[in-house]
Amino acid sequence: MKIALGADHGAFDLKEAVKKHLDEKKIEYVDFGCFSKESVDYPKYAFLAANAVSKKECDFGIICCTTGLGVSMAANKVKGIRAAVCTNPMLAEMTRRHNNANVICMGQNVVPVPEALELVDIFLSTEFEGGRHQRRIDLITDIENGKEIS
Repeated sequence: MKIALGADHGAFDLKEAVKKHLDEKKIEYVDFGCFSKESVDYPKYAFLAANAVSKKECDFGIICCTTGLGVSMAANKVKGIRAAVCTNPMLAEMTRRHNNANVICMGQNVVPVPEALELVDIFLSTEFEGGRHQRRIDLITDIENGKEIS
C-alpha cells in the first residue's frame, strides 16, 4: 500500500504526525507537501496528492488543512477522486465501506492528533462492500463523465 500525503501550513503538524504513524506501521507514502508552516495555498497540495491517487501512483490519499473542508473541495475536482472529510470513526469507516472513498480529509483544528491517527487506521483498513453501493459509485462516475442522469 502506498499513500499520497498533502497538507497546507494549517495542518503541517498533523501531516507530520501522520507520517510518523505511517512510518511506525511500515506503510509507504509520498509527501507532496507542504514542507513548513509558511503560508501556502491548499488547493496545490490537495491536487498533487489527489492526482497521484487518480493516476494510481498511490492507493489512497490523506490530505489535511485547518478544517479539512478546503482540501476536500479541491481534491474532489480531480477525476476519479472520492474525498471525504472525516471527523469521527463512523465517518472514516462508512466512507470506505459504502462510498469507496479513496482520499480522507481531516482538519488539524477539528480532530486532535490521536483521534486523527485512529481515523487513518480505520480508513486504510476498511474494505468497500460493493453490491448496491457499487451502483451508486457508478452513478457518481457517470456524472463525473458528463452523462445525464434522469
